Amino acid sequence: MKKILLSLLVTCITISSFAQSTPCGFQYGKTEADSLKCLEEISLFKTFYDQKNYNDAYPHWKNIVELCPCSWNAIFNTTYLQNMFDFLIKSTEDETLQNQYIDELLDGVGNRHRYFSNFSEGNGLGFKAFYMIRYRGKNTEDVLNAFDMFIESIEMEKENTQPNIWDIYFRIAEQIARAKKDTTIMIDAYERATEYIETAINNYYKEIDKQMPNFENLEEAFEKGQIPQADYEYRKQRLALDTARSMQFINNYERTLKNIENTFTPFAPCHVLEQVYSNKFEQKKNDLTTLKKMLTIMNKGGCTSSQVFVEMLNIVHKAEPSAQTANLMGYYSLNNKDYDAALVFFNEAIDLFETNEQKVDPWYMIGLVHQMKGNYPEARNAALQALKLKPNSGKSYLLIGDLYAASGNRCGGEDALPLDYAWAAADKYTRAVSVDPSVAEQASEKRSKLRFPQDNDKFVRGLKNGDSYKVGCWIQETTTVR
Repeated sequence: MKKILLSLLVTCITISSFAQSTPCGFQYGKTEADSLKCLEEISLFKTFYDQKNYNDAYPHWKNIVELCPCSWNAIFNTTYLQNMFDFLIKSTEDETLQNQYIDELLDGVGNRHRYFSNFSEGNGLGFKAFYMIRYRGKNTEDVLNAFDMFIESIEMEKENTQPNIWDIYFRIAEQIARAKKDTTIMIDAYERATEYIETAINNYYKEIDKQMPNFENLEEAFEKGQIPQADYEYRKQRLALDTARSMQFINNYERTLKNIENTFTPFAPCHVLEQVYSNKFEQKKNDLTTLKKMLTIMNKGGCTSSQVFVEMLNIVHKAEPSAQTANLMGYYSLNNKDYDAALVFFNEAIDLFETNEQKVDPWYMIGLVHQMKGNYPEARNAALQALKLKPNSGKSYLLIGDLYAASGNRCGGEDALPLDYAWAAADKYTRAVSVDPSVAEQASEKRSKLRFPQDNDKFVRGLKNGDSYKVGCWIQETTTVR
């Protein structure tokens, strides 16, 4: 009976597989016998693999690849392949056998896109280069070939390139640049990494922004009794998981980009970038794509006062204004104390940026410009806009604290308590640290410079520690006596 049921199962599988459009022309096998054999090999492979018995799992993996490579995409999964082949390669001292294992691993990741569309060719090429470095990294020719493969993979995957591929690609770029004493290799790699990684980060922030209205609509529907508690909890959890997943990708990419920037910095101080890009600028004046990349690198390197940077920026913003160039024009105008122009450009950047995360910095900068102009209420409004988009923007709270601290005794309460504005400033510095611990040192330094109301001034007004107190003037905030 079991044999009959199994036969029927295989027959159904075989018939359905012929109807499927796979590169193999079938899924589990050309014939019923092949399908039965394929299912048996998959079962045996998984059994031995789960037991971490990779020696016995390996021949069944080979049989699956040869007999029915379109049957089960997990046989080309990076985790399966790396765990198994890493063990096999390290457990033998036979160089010929080691090379056989390495070749099979490289073929597995390099060709898996031929069998399953969820594996892209560029991704496979990147992991092929990754494993070439991992197992043949002592061979100069293999390293150079792998480096070329990384570049090809990245240009195919672009912003979809995974962080671990970026990490090793940049590490190899550094090795080659040092060996050849050619800084342009690092500059080229950094241009590529900056462009695509930042695009990846922005794409994930866009996904998060799309989820925000869903959260709001869900909350509203639940408050109106339009959905039951269980459904509300389930949907909220799903939305939270999607957002958390996007944030995890963002964190991984940001960490990767930070590592890359730390590696790149020693290779390209401003004078080197100016020298390289001055020569390149003369040849590429009409190449906006190249000019944009050079602008990005010089900006990240803090070379914004360079004459070649200013020339490139003006050309690019005039020909093809973007959020990035508008933002840079804002900084340039601010550095030249053209505050009105800076406000125009930062507002233009806000209109052009696509994600809330991107808009935070220009709002903050608008706050700084208004602070420099002495327009404290407008400066606070801009900082509050930044906080609305990013509640954990510690620097925005610091800015508001600075505004309060600089208000002077003109902003005392109704009874003109001297220095009461310092309490409001201290509140903001404390809040800054609570939402963003990275600003703790700055906040502490700023707090240490505050002068608070004297005990006698508090006493004559009947104030004691712990009382609620409203700071007047333009501040209009309630604080605590201490």
